[in-house]
Amino acid sequence: MPGKVVAIIIITAALIFQFFAACRSDRTTVYKLEDDKSYEASLFRQHCSICHGTDGNGKILEDGTKVPSLRTGPFKFNSEAEIEYQISEGGHGMTPFRTQLTEREIRLLTDFVRNKLRARPER
Repeated sequence: MPGKVVAIIIITAALIFQFFAACRSDRTTVYKLEDDKSYEASLFRQHCSICHGTDGNGKILEDGTKVPSLRTGPFKFNSEAEIEYQISEGGHGMTPFRTQLTEREIRLLTDFVRNKLRARPER
């Protein structure tokens, strides 16, 4: 009888562990830029990744300039309007893209940064 109780406890614990592991992995899926084949991701890779890094996590340029992450940490520009203005007009060390990108492309990049790169996994 004690052997059956121990076996039931072990099996129950294993099932509970598997359940919570499965739930956790589904909810903490992080957006992967390299897997995204959308037009917006392509725009980011073409125009933004040279400074912000291929994954948007920022980097330090050869001249020592630290380019901020677009994915984590405190953001200078949080609202959609602020992000769109920064992309369009530049400033704070960033090149303006208003002459290189259409208004539509700037809006697409704004949405991409705000809703994909900065999206937080569900908890």
